[in-house]
Amino acid sequence: MNYKLIDMPVHGDKRGKLVAIEALKDIPFEIKRVYYMFDTLPNESRGFHAHKDLEQIIIAMDGACRFILDDGERREQVLLNRPDVGLYIGKNMWREMHDFSYGCKLVVLASEHYDEKEYIRNYDEFLKGLKNND
Repeated sequence: MNYKLIDMPVHGDKRGKLVAIEALKDIPFEIKRVYYMFDTLPNESRGFHAHKDLEQIIIAMDGACRFILDDGERREQVLLNRPDVGLYIGKNMWREMHDFSYGCKLVVLASEHYDEKEYIRNYDEFLKGLKNND
């Protein structure tokens, strides 16, 4: 499966904590886009897509949500609930986000600029594309 949890470098003292993230050092790509999600209600789900070439790091800055990650053969669940852990999701991974806590805030670091043609939004097309790549 083309994902992993990455421990972010935490620096701090009695005044608080700080995480600094450097492209190609702490994460495996250059950051070309940053966006964030907030105010998603617990009964709502998001995602339901894959990316052809985009890589992402997702960080739960506050709160939690459950990811379902799927490579076409296996489905695994990951709970994202700490601001010092990033979820790396690589190319050709179907992702769904469920069970958002109230106040959940996610920050996403992306390897590419937004391009709608990069998205695979239909699960059957995702599976078909994987078979065509074999």
